[in-house]
Amino acid sequence: MILQRIALRLTRWSERFVPSAFSIACLLTLATFLFGVFLARKSFFQCVGYWGDGFWTLLDFGMQMCLVMMTGAILAGAPLFKRILDAFTSLAKTPKSAVLWMAFASLALAWLHWGLGLVASAILVRGFARRHPGVDFRVLTAAAYFGMGAIWHAGLSGSAPLLVATPNHFMEAQIGLIPLTQTLFTPFNLGLSAVTVLALLLLARWYYPSNPKDVWTVSPEVLKNFEESDAVHQKPQARTWAEKVEHTYVLNFLLGALGLLWAFQTLRSGNFHLTLNTLNFLFLSLAFLAHPSPAAFVKAGEEAVTFVHGVILQFPLYAGMYGIIKGSGLDQIIAEGFIGLADSRNFPFIIYWYSGILNYFVPSGGSKWAIEAPYILEAAKVLHVPYSKVVLAYAWGDMVTDMIQPFWCIPILTVARIEFKEILGYCAIAFLVCSLIGSLAFLLIL
Repeated sequence: MILQRIALRLTRWSERFVPSAFSIACLLTLATFLFGVFLARKSFFQCVGYWGDGFWTLLDFGMQMCLVMMTGAILAGAPLFKRILDAFTSLAKTPKSAVLWMAFASLALAWLHWGLGLVASAILVRGFARRHPGVDFRVLTAAAYFGMGAIWHAGLSGSAPLLVATPNHFMEAQIGLIPLTQTLFTPFNLGLSAVTVLALLLLARWYYPSNPKDVWTVSPEVLKNFEESDAVHQKPQARTWAEKVEHTYVLNFLLGALGLLWAFQTLRSGNFHLTLNTLNFLFLSLAFLAHPSPAAFVKAGEEAVTFVHGVILQFPLYAGMYGIIKGSGLDQIIAEGFIGLADSRNFPFIIYWYSGILNYFVPSGGSKWAIEAPYILEAAKVLHVPYSKVVLAYAWGDMVTDMIQPFWCIPILTVARIEFKEILGYCAIAFLVCSLIGSLAFLLIL
């Protein structure tokens, strides 16, 4: 297939020439300094001042994003949740239906909470493979990536929409608070989400090989490894009082119940608003309830923390870039460039593709918003485009190229023991379908 060859060449090119996410952040920092000096006409020492002043601007946001990742991963790793996922895999009666259920679960979980969806999809890949050893494993793994590649930023844990709805976010002085009723819960976003999900489910069904000879299965050795990895370990015998405290469910239950009680009280009083903080609070409470003991909770946290080192190291760098962009006036200069290219009608469409292209090289929906927001929102202000439309265009564009970018697929690939090039052809077709749907939506409807 021509498309598969093109996609494979693109992946090989990116593997050869695109460095790590942290290296990209370092290079972008240097580039921002150059733009500040030569484009904004500020001195090097002034830019150093802007950089240092902005370096810690995203501390709150960085911690919030760490908790989104960790709470989702901790919940997905709970024995109770793993049993639920295992029961879910029993819904598939044939290998072909296993791919459909995998695609549906990936999309639904990522829409609900992308941290949960990322880890749970990896677990489900192994679960479906164990139940149906004859399933086409490449198609199954590609379907597991649909959620992170096509729907997460339009869901309940979407970084940009949730951030601008959270009090004291870093752009509040410029744009205020934008409630989710103007972004995630608009008929446009819900409708586009539904169309995207339906298209990908049909695509997953179409993907499956009609000729049994074309089915790509995993080896018995890999399946055996899946069974060993998914085995539920017995709780250790507690001998001392301290060990009993560490392995009792009482503490987890009390903390989780208190969290849900707070949510119920706040909801009943009419003061509940979905923000990054409330989302993390709810999933932390659910994670407490899902784990059998404090020791099990901490162990799951130790495993989940491996997902967040990139956020901890990169967010200060992106905050520094934000400081230069705002302090030097680069936001005004770049905004003028957008104003020259766009009008109020096509601006969301331009932002959709601009964000998507940039995302291929900077695959981080949270930190990338810090460097894009100042100038695209300034341009939106001049063009009289509602900020809520810009946030949605950014969110959808930010994730559309995830489908052909292996960064967020790494956890799934690691668990599945498969290389990205082996699923890239399927992902490339999904990217074309999703980008066509998104382009038409932002050009003709929004």
